[in-house]
Amino acid sequence: MNTKSTFVYVAAGLLSLLTLNQTVAQEAVYQRPPAVIEEVVMAPLSPANRISKNNQWILQLERSYYTSLGRLAQPELKLAGMRINPVTFNVSRGSEYTDPSLLHIPTQRRVTVTGLPDGATIVGSSFSPSDTRVLLFVEEAAGIYLYSFTTEEPQAVRLSDRRLNATTGVTVQWLDDEQFLTLLVPTSATNPPAAPAVPVGPIIQETSGGREAVRTYQDLLKNPYDEALFDYYFTAQLAHWTGTAMKEIGRPAIYATMQLSPDKNLLLYAVVERPYSYQLTMGSFPRRTAVMNLDGKDVKELARTPLLNLPTGYDMTSPYPRSFSWRPDKPATIYWVEAQDGGNPRINKVDFMDIVYQSAAPFDQPKQEVARTVKRFRGILWHDDQFALMHETSRAENRTWMYRIKPASGEKPQLITELALNDRYNDPGSPVMVRNQYGRYILYTNKAKNELLMTSEGASSEGDMPLLSRFNLKDKKNTILWRSEAPYYETILEVTDPAKLTLITSRQSNTEPANLFLRDVKRKRTTQITHFAHPYPAMEGVSQEKIFYKRADGIDMSATVYLPAGYNKEKDGRLPVLMWAYPREYRSAEEAGQIRGSQYTFTSINYGSPVFWALRGYCVMAEVEMPIVGTSEEKEPNDNFLEQLRLNAEAAVKVITDRGVGDPDRVAVGGHSYGAFMTANLLAHTDLFKAGIARSGAYNRTLTPFGFQAETRTYWEAPEVYHTMSPFTYANQLKGAILLIHGEMDNNSGTFPIQSERYYQALKGHGATARYVVLPYESHGYSAKENVLHMLYETDAWLEKYVKNASK
Repeated sequence: MNTKSTFVYVAAGLLSLLTLNQTVAQEAVYQRPPAVIEEVVMAPLSPANRISKNNQWILQLERSYYTSLGRLAQPELKLAGMRINPVTFNVSRGSEYTDPSLLHIPTQRRVTVTGLPDGATIVGSSFSPSDTRVLLFVEEAAGIYLYSFTTEEPQAVRLSDRRLNATTGVTVQWLDDEQFLTLLVPTSATNPPAAPAVPVGPIIQETSGGREAVRTYQDLLKNPYDEALFDYYFTAQLAHWTGTAMKEIGRPAIYATMQLSPDKNLLLYAVVERPYSYQLTMGSFPRRTAVMNLDGKDVKELARTPLLNLPTGYDMTSPYPRSFSWRPDKPATIYWVEAQDGGNPRINKVDFMDIVYQSAAPFDQPKQEVARTVKRFRGILWHDDQFALMHETSRAENRTWMYRIKPASGEKPQLITELALNDRYNDPGSPVMVRNQYGRYILYTNKAKNELLMTSEGASSEGDMPLLSRFNLKDKKNTILWRSEAPYYETILEVTDPAKLTLITSRQSNTEPANLFLRDVKRKRTTQITHFAHPYPAMEGVSQEKIFYKRADGIDMSATVYLPAGYNKEKDGRLPVLMWAYPREYRSAEEAGQIRGSQYTFTSINYGSPVFWALRGYCVMAEVEMPIVGTSEEKEPNDNFLEQLRLNAEAAVKVITDRGVGDPDRVAVGGHSYGAFMTANLLAHTDLFKAGIARSGAYNRTLTPFGFQAETRTYWEAPEVYHTMSPFTYANQLKGAILLIHGEMDNNSGTFPIQSERYYQALKGHGATARYVVLPYESHGYSAKENVLHMLYETDAWLEKYVKNASK
């Protein structure tokens, strides 16, 4: 581990930087926040629920938000935008589960799964086609292995001693209840490539005049040795579990995608090929797309795509055939999309941007046109040759369209809906899908094919109220069949029987955590399936209210306000305020003003939540709307970023002050990532805040010169926007005290740790009040228990010193 000049590691593994009259690199041990915060952040979570396709079983997996620092410190390779554990051939920072059990939905009988190694870490799971068997992907010391059990005999058994290759995620393609395809570590992978003792030569990159704007990716390949490591760890052997053994199929390759045909006879796949790039991630590498049979022999090569770097701008896409997939309603028919504008609508103006084609096995006939789109193709939901729904979008026009089509008929598509991209109020929802004879999902509709069942978040001026509706394709009317009602927020997880209108829902309220229910809409009956208790006793009594207000230009705003238990504003007076937000761009005031979220949700708390400080005597404003709105067709939202940010903040401070709850002289603002960027800008351009908490942010937009967030213009196209939006530019006018926190190994595009390091140095040079905390081994989000507790300690101490106890 290299020692850096600006900070040092100590045995506990944490560095803090403090600005005094001079910079002091402090040797520090891990600290813990106040006990009431630690109690809440470390509270056990309810299990993760995996519902079987027949809606009879729930696989429940125990989980935690956090891992140990020791686990984060395990070997890790950063290659082509991916992070992997080289010992286990697994992604290094994926979700982890333990202690599986089965819950039988009709009887609510719970059965513990046995047979796994002690302390087994589960990284994936899958039900078989008939839902009678379950696969578990279990990480052990030497790698990932497959375990299997049945719903009748929940005794897990390891299927093979062959290790899986999960460097791009766990993979399983079921043939039947006993057979499946997966990816293994090749038997040839015995020793990784040895690092060269000395370089064989310089690293050279060259450009010859073609424009290749690249966003700021991290974890890229850097040299030939990285290329060799990438080949070694990402190369996988396709294998067929026959019921008794693993049978290898074909030669090892780097698989990017893999889809079994509905009739289970063919495999559509794409493999990554050389040459690789030192500026782009694995997703942009050259690839070959083809179809093979289950003996490993290619039946048809479909496309070869070279190294692909899309230009910046709205609606850009690949100029090569893309989005290959099987039609779910046919035995073995592939469909794909071909751009007619070369993937660049800015340069090439055409009547139709995309054409969708299809080809059926054995792929010996000319490709057949399915449909064409005026704007950019987004996707198809299939039913049969007579009926499908096709979506297209235009980010440039901020619109989305849904059409009814008769695939491959040549008939003109029938427009069903047209919406602004962020128009949630008028969105009819998502069609209900059902499994067909191939076990694939197709549209559920009536015999006349003129009605759909739809599920929706039910966005409204009163907040989200999820619903089930019947949508008539002829008159385009949406008839509500069921809707979540106060004081609950109830979402639809599964429509178990569309004809009988039975559902599995997840219901919560301000005081009740989310639990699963069976709901019979026709009979108006509900049965509770799970019974998870309130996980945070310390939070009982903390009040929660969604408030609505307007900013000065009339745009509707909202926030969720949390107040300490027992608080009485007449007796207790005004409270210090912590405001937490994340800016979002909109193309119109109407979209920006729509209410998001629900006032009836249970407060689920993770490390990033600001709600802890309601336990410490603060008024907490969470989910504070920070819309950045395009003020005209000629103006992009960011053209007025600072002015709109100021309007948002002023409106939020005013409403909490006018309610007699918040003390306007003791307000802090905070956020993560783009929220941290917002925080630094608000401290530079307003005098509303005593302090700011900025986690894992970017502060100098010239370090992301080819776009960021929803900004598609480059620095050279809009230099004033990049300059003006960068809080680094205004480090000399920061007001208040800012706490900068950053993960040492942040992998997010644009938020390199150098963003915080350089911003801190700029603040230090101008005499600002700032503190810079680096969390060892952490990525863009934080996961080690030790780091999370220390981050909360730092935040609490900062707020206590510079906000709650600040002089007015």
